[in-house]
Amino acid sequence: MKIKYLALSVVIITLTSFSKNNVDKKYNTATAIVVQAIDGEKLIAKMDCVGCHKVDKKLVGPAYVEIAKKYESNDKNINYLATKIIKGGSGVWGAIPMAAHTSLKKEEAKTIAKYILSLKK
Repeated sequence: MKIKYLALSVVIITLTSFSKNNVDKKYNTATAIVVQAIDGEKLIAKMDCVGCHKVDKKLVGPAYVEIAKKYESNDKNINYLATKIIKGGSGVWGAIPMAAHTSLKKEEAKTIAKYILSLKK
């Protein structure tokens, strides 16, 4: 009987230790995504983006949710959108060009792109 309790205790301790690690990893990943979204939103608020874009409505440029629908959230698209944010351009969403943001650092532009792509519903 004592061996059964001992074996059961070892199994419970082992399973508990594994499940805690998985919860911590999921929490850390989710926290990192939320922090990036908040940082991206703050960067947008400081810039002139709000004059042409809204989260859910088209102004001069497309709504952020429309951009998120068009592009899958992966490194290739994050880099592409970050470059577009920095260099500006036209033709993808219409004839009106987007202004360049050459003073923006690549990592900041990537943070903005990640935030926009996180809005996909």
